Amino acid sequence: MRPFRILALSAIVAATGACADRSKSSSSDSAAQRASASATTPTADTALPSGEWRLAVDGGRIWYKVSGTGTATPVILLHGGPGFSSFYMKPLEALGNERPVVRYDQLGGGKSDGLTDTTKITIAHFVKELDSLRTHLGYDRVHLVGHSWGTILGLEYYRVHPEHVASLTFASAAFDIPEWERNAKRLVTTLYDSAQRAIRTREAQKQYDAPDYQAALEEFYGKYVWRHPVAADLDSLLKTVNQTIYNYMQGPSEFTIVGTLKTYDGTKYLKDVKVPTLFTVGEFDEANPATIRRHAAMTPGAKVVVIPGAAHVTTWDNPESMVKAVRTHLNAADSVH
Repeated sequence: MRPFRILALSAIVAATGACADRSKSSSSDSAAQRASASATTPTADTALPSGEWRLAVDGGRIWYKVSGTGTATPVILLHGGPGFSSFYMKPLEALGNERPVVRYDQLGGGKSDGLTDTTKITIAHFVKELDSLRTHLGYDRVHLVGHSWGTILGLEYYRVHPEHVASLTFASAAFDIPEWERNAKRLVTTLYDSAQRAIRTREAQKQYDAPDYQAALEEFYGKYVWRHPVAADLDSLLKTVNQTIYNYMQGPSEFTIVGTLKTYDGTKYLKDVKVPTLFTVGEFDEANPATIRRHAAMTPGAKVVVIPGAAHVTTWDNPESMVKAVRTHLNAADSVH
């Protein structure tokens, strides 16, 4: 997922204020009690609601929540960004009637501690952080559900720790960043002429906060990123974006990728995936359904589900279809172990 500056937030929230939160969070009692037995005790100034904790990792503390009453293999949700948070993945907590669901904010974003040390803004750091969380929770094998940047994290985690991964779900995958950028530029050509002019002009001037540039990004987001955002969660998501992480790994804008991920291409690793794998993509997704189908074809036995009516954030645009697709995949993966 790619952010635009917070000054555009008021217009988006005003336009979506009537949206209701359709997430179906499940009870967190049994899984939460198991997690609390080993969780770090929050201090008075960081007291959290029941079922939520913070874990000390390299560089700070990450926030996480364990929900669900089911006893099947746990699933860990990996949000996009980089530098975003897990608010928009809340609808997937509906999987909790069958298994523990772990939703966490990667260090630097959301409810986790801040991060500005660029030596820790690396794929390797976030892989290590994820393994610290899995180990802390006492889970030997887990399902991983990654979205956008989170698919890179999921794939790279699998490369290092395949023995701990029961299945992979790659939602709106970003495995070929050069191709992603080319497609983003193609999508820009579908915007109004005024928006295209603003993008060309302001990116040449490096004036990314200019009102006309922000309006152009808002148009792009409304078509290809989220069509039916949950207003309260969108507010929380954008207020907690870590622009340092995003700029360092991604770059200054959606269409100008100059960060450390600029040349990332994980497609060469897909042939080595040996666990059940699902690719999902929105019908109008900036990740591009055609691209996702090609990546799935590179992955042994992988399946593809296109989420109808959805853009990039499928958990907002069509949560029922997204939850159903992931649920079916996880249950099928459980049946082969």
